[in-house]
Amino acid sequence: MIRNYFLVAWRNVIRNPFYSGLNVLGLLTGILFFFLIGAYVWNEYNVNRHLRNSSRQVFLRSVWKDPNSGPDITTFGPLSKRLKENYPTLVANYYRWDGITSVVSKGDRIFREGIQLGDSTLLSMYGFDLLQGDKVTALNDPFSAVITKEAALKYFNATNVIGETLSIQNFSGGKRDFKITGVLDDIPENSVLALNDANHNNIFLPTQSYTYFGRGDFDNWQNIILPSYVELREGVKAEDLAGPIQKLIADNAPVASQMGMKVVPIPLTDYYLQKDNALVKRLLYALSFTALFLLLMAMVNYINLAVSRSASRIKEIGIRKVMGGVRSQLIGQFLSESFILVTISVLLAIILYPLFSPVFSQVIGKAIPSLSQFPLVFLFIPFGFVVTIGFLAGIYPAMVLSAAGTVDAVKGKFATIKEKLWLRKSLVGFQFLMAIVVLTAAIIITQQVNYFFSRNVGYDKEFIVAAQLPRDWSPEGVAKMEAVRDQFASLPQVANATLSFEIPNGNNGGQPPVYRQGKDSANAIAMQALVTDDHYADTYKIPMAAGTYFQSEGGFDSSKVILNQTAVKALGWKDDGEAIGRWVRIPGSPINYLVAGVMKDFHFGSMQQAIAPSIVFNVKSGNTYRYMSFKIKSGEINETISSIQKKWSQLLPGSAFEYVFIDDALKKLYATEIQMKKATYTATVLAIIIVLLGVVGLISLSIRQKVKEIGIRKVLGASVSTLIGIFMKEFMIVVLLASVVAIPAAYLLMREWLNHYQYRIDMTLFPFVISTAALLLVTALLILVRTFNAARTNPVKSLRTE
Repeated sequence: MIRNYFLVAWRNVIRNPFYSGLNVLGLLTGILFFFLIGAYVWNEYNVNRHLRNSSRQVFLRSVWKDPNSGPDITTFGPLSKRLKENYPTLVANYYRWDGITSVVSKGDRIFREGIQLGDSTLLSMYGFDLLQGDKVTALNDPFSAVITKEAALKYFNATNVIGETLSIQNFSGGKRDFKITGVLDDIPENSVLALNDANHNNIFLPTQSYTYFGRGDFDNWQNIILPSYVELREGVKAEDLAGPIQKLIADNAPVASQMGMKVVPIPLTDYYLQKDNALVKRLLYALSFTALFLLLMAMVNYINLAVSRSASRIKEIGIRKVMGGVRSQLIGQFLSESFILVTISVLLAIILYPLFSPVFSQVIGKAIPSLSQFPLVFLFIPFGFVVTIGFLAGIYPAMVLSAAGTVDAVKGKFATIKEKLWLRKSLVGFQFLMAIVVLTAAIIITQQVNYFFSRNVGYDKEFIVAAQLPRDWSPEGVAKMEAVRDQFASLPQVANATLSFEIPNGNNGGQPPVYRQGKDSANAIAMQALVTDDHYADTYKIPMAAGTYFQSEGGFDSSKVILNQTAVKALGWKDDGEAIGRWVRIPGSPINYLVAGVMKDFHFGSMQQAIAPSIVFNVKSGNTYRYMSFKIKSGEINETISSIQKKWSQLLPGSAFEYVFIDDALKKLYATEIQMKKATYTATVLAIIIVLLGVVGLISLSIRQKVKEIGIRKVLGASVSTLIGIFMKEFMIVVLLASVVAIPAAYLLMREWLNHYQYRIDMTLFPFVISTAALLLVTALLILVRTFNAARTNPVKSLRTE
């Protein structure tokens, strides 16, 4: 019996290629997009979950009383180690690291690399595999190094490099060799080797090397710049560490730090999704719901197409009933067709996945897994799709068609379908609703992303190139770099050059508390600290609100600082000019700082956050720097870069010239939003395709039902345009009714999304009107094409129908 169902169903499928093709195309579109989005979501969800004992790995996150006081990704250096030593029944292991960038070379291969100075527990704690070397001893020697497979190929064109050396520069201008004792195998993305987008490491050194780089002691409670992790014992939960953490901090940490922050243990598997105000998590939810609704739209589309074709099969149903067929057999027959079409769609989706996954990866800006990378259990997903979608999409048409009365069915009368027309119009209305919501969301997301790049950021980001410098953090090193800067500035293609510790990419050097002299230090305001030379404001065209920026004339004065307008307000001065010549202090520092100037506010980081109070120190005050920024003249950009690179090789031999355009650096701040923008546009295109397929199904049903009506109207003198208008009217009403529900839904949804941004667009009617109008136009054109031939049919032929 079942075999017969499928044989008959297969004959019906191949006998009606147009109908079957529309069904398969609609289902394929929804299923393939669901597979692609599902792969991306699964990949993002599994970040950190492949680590050894991942369910017991915990990240120690800092929560500051004032969010501007410090980063949330670092905490007290000794904390994780002391948790292991003092609470061995709770903590099984720990890992801490300090991230730096430095010049690494092997012969004439010179690059600037991200380097992680960390505990020797790195390899054993997380189960990272080594292609070469011994996990247990690889990081025991102070001047040993473990490198990634990528780094091994970059410097040696081979992975069997145990015993080879790499020369690494420190921050005093010195160099020394580090012996390679391990080569890491390819490792999936995780928050240990790459904590965030700004931190990607290829070289791993032991903690003992901190003295060579002049970094802070890992076991000093004053050091609060170390990302820290612990591994829990079996049965211990992250929240069980709250008490021990609080006690260790109370007993050992500086009082100011105790008052200003608390450390919260969170599962490492949750960290990636929760970072940056849960931006990744919100993106995954948005994409998951979009994929689910597209799949529902595809199923609704199948239902409409199945029922629209049912008029041509009503006599078949009647004959089957006359011959003794019962309703359950008819339901089985129609479900068999549904299962066959869904099976074809799923198989095509699997076949097309390898072709479309690279394209989708490029669109969304992140690689998604290939079919071979999925676990074997995922083999059951296609089977589940066939059973679930086949049943859900096929049961309604099967129930409706099998319900037709025997006599009416034999006569070809199809009252049941006509009576249920409102339901199918509702289903098409649901498709229009979802398409309007997705298209409106795509437009608003695009407007917000464009706003990020078109809004005045407070400085000139155009034609500015920045490159990291070799470090020599000494008075002599700063003097040398200032001389180098001046030589770059003399190039005819360079308008200006500046030396600084930061560029405006959201990564600043620290957040010292600042208070007005004579006021209570307990009310100090955490400020974003920037370190620059005298040319920074001129190079970036940062306007001054009062006073002057650092001046070269008259000699260097280490007491002078610059504040931004937000800092002036935070410190209680009524206007910018009032702050000039006044003194500020930092708790614990013997120096009084004189406010020499107030610069206008500018966006140093993402517009997700408000502009923070900022204080600027002269690069000579601490003799620290990282970047040289070049304001280049418009013209031949490639020629200018080549000139700078040539000069760089002359002035800074042995140092890699790796540059970034500032406007490109800004794009990285909004990578997730750009991903969402591209994904929603892809979803919009697919949603419209599915909607139009649904319209084809419903218009086909309407034309079949009104064949005689069309003939009568033509005999009575109705024009082609009048007949087209009849069909047009009912669909335009469906779209307009769908928009009545879709517009408020889209408004509420996008208002919630925009509320996560400190600086955002004001929603107008434009996105809602344009999305509705676009669907009205496309639908009208489709209906026009579909009904034109029907309206021109000879009325005699129409009246002979039946």
